[in-house]
Amino acid sequence: MPTEPLRSSDPTELGGYRLLGRLGEGGMGAVYLGQGPDGPVAVKAIRADMASHPEFRGRFRSEVNRARQVPSFCTAAVLDADPESAIPYLVVEFVDGPDLAEVVAGRGPLSGGELYSVAIGVATALTAIHGAGVIHRDLKPRNVLFSLGTPKVIDFGIARAFESTSNHTRTDQMVGTLAYMAPERFEADARGVGPAADVFAWGVVVAYAATGRTPFQSDSPAATAARILTQPPDLGGLTSPLREIVSRSLDKDPARRPTAAALLELLLDTGSHSVGNLAGSPELRRAAQAARRGGIRRRRRGRRVAVAAAGVAVLALLGAIGGLRLAALDGDTATLPGTSAAPSAAALPPSSPIGEGLLISDPLERDGQWHESNENGICEFADGRLVARSGNEEFPAEFVSCDGPDDKITGDHAIAVTVALRTPTSCAVIWFWGSDGVTESGEFAVDLCAAKAEVWDQQEDSRTTLAEAPTEVLADKAGHRVQITVEDKAVTVSVDDAPLLDGKLPARSRQSGQVWLSMGQEPYSETTEGNVTFQDVEIREL
Repeated sequence: MPTEPLRSSDPTELGGYRLLGRLGEGGMGAVYLGQGPDGPVAVKAIRADMASHPEFRGRFRSEVNRARQVPSFCTAAVLDADPESAIPYLVVEFVDGPDLAEVVAGRGPLSGGELYSVAIGVATALTAIHGAGVIHRDLKPRNVLFSLGTPKVIDFGIARAFESTSNHTRTDQMVGTLAYMAPERFEADARGVGPAADVFAWGVVVAYAATGRTPFQSDSPAATAARILTQPPDLGGLTSPLREIVSRSLDKDPARRPTAAALLELLLDTGSHSVGNLAGSPELRRAAQAARRGGIRRRRRGRRVAVAAAGVAVLALLGAIGGLRLAALDGDTATLPGTSAAPSAAALPPSSPIGEGLLISDPLERDGQWHESNENGICEFADGRLVARSGNEEFPAEFVSCDGPDDKITGDHAIAVTVALRTPTSCAVIWFWGSDGVTESGEFAVDLCAAKAEVWDQQEDSRTTLAEAPTEVLADKAGHRVQITVEDKAVTVSVDDAPLLDGKLPARSRQSGQVWLSMGQEPYSETTEGNVTFQDVEIREL
């Protein structure tokens, strides 16, 4: 990595680290090449005028503590820090290798195993970073370095501290790189933006690595921002299954994007692409496996479900194009005039949220994470809800399952969905820990009918009732909020916040799987006509 000579105003030593040259500079400080007891390091020093403000120093102290908790899974390891120094600083591993932008510029777009290694390496890093409660906020190709062929993400340690300081982030400025910013970053108060914005940036980075361009690239910064807010990404040049995963990460609504941990699961479980393909990269393979294990139990911060309405945001943006300018390191930090908050595109369901880490959210108003189909009965969107129905001559099926997301929910989780039984003998069936093929470890479902609720254990050749309770709460054909909690091999079910039933799961049961929404019939029903609706589904990690 090239360095520049120290300037006359630069320190020559910080905390016992001798500074040898400059690696880069940003609005909040500079990064130096330093010499530590065990070799070269990168020293990030904060500007003295920034450090003089107690609020900034306090936030920096908090972020340093969080950064120290980030495992070094495809990240530059945090080695030392002193937020109390006259010049606060953070010392991280020095990664002596080219960045992704240099690799693509010199060799052209990546493909095959090289591309997949970048995708999985950056997803591994985000899983580690988000698991420690840190948000990167400026993920881009220049922050992805290669050390002996293994991608490592840098500059995660103090990114959020910079933007979280109200006294030092002007109301008309967003620290970040415009082409990699998620739509929610353009809101007036972007301080609440969560880890989903990093997942969006991951999708842009991977698309850039595969094509040499960003998926919303345009002739001007304002046009690029407008495309991010309103247009689908251009993913030409990406092939399946990576194309579909990147597409999901670039959803306009942050609540519809997978978490970093779910992203890693998708990458490791996609047909011919699996962790086995990383045999030639043992360090990357170990990091991915370790981050995957850590993601099973790690709590995550809730994502924002609402995203600013694109049309309103674009009007605010276009009205401010005259003030758009680029500045700071690499000439790619976007500065936008402040915009007023736009109305929410989707409201949270009325019931209390369950769990902390929002994994999947879909209002089920239109084709999104769940899809229309007519392979086995009919799944369709009507009147702002997902309808599963059967009973006509063409589709007389007694059981209708609606296609949903492929995400495998791992470990303890909670499901909330609004359910209505529209015909007297129909039942709403909510599956958890499902799989493409039933195995001896079982699949599980909550079966909600007009007179009874059950929890099933569906095995290859049999179905066992694990718990049941009489109920008439769903018999009125109205919508009711159902909450299912799966924790410590136990399942509990409530309707409209009132407990309904609970049961124990068998010790042999699986620890991960998919969530499905289905319609069934009451046992011994004389009719095959059924109609069940679903609205506002949420799946949260506990």
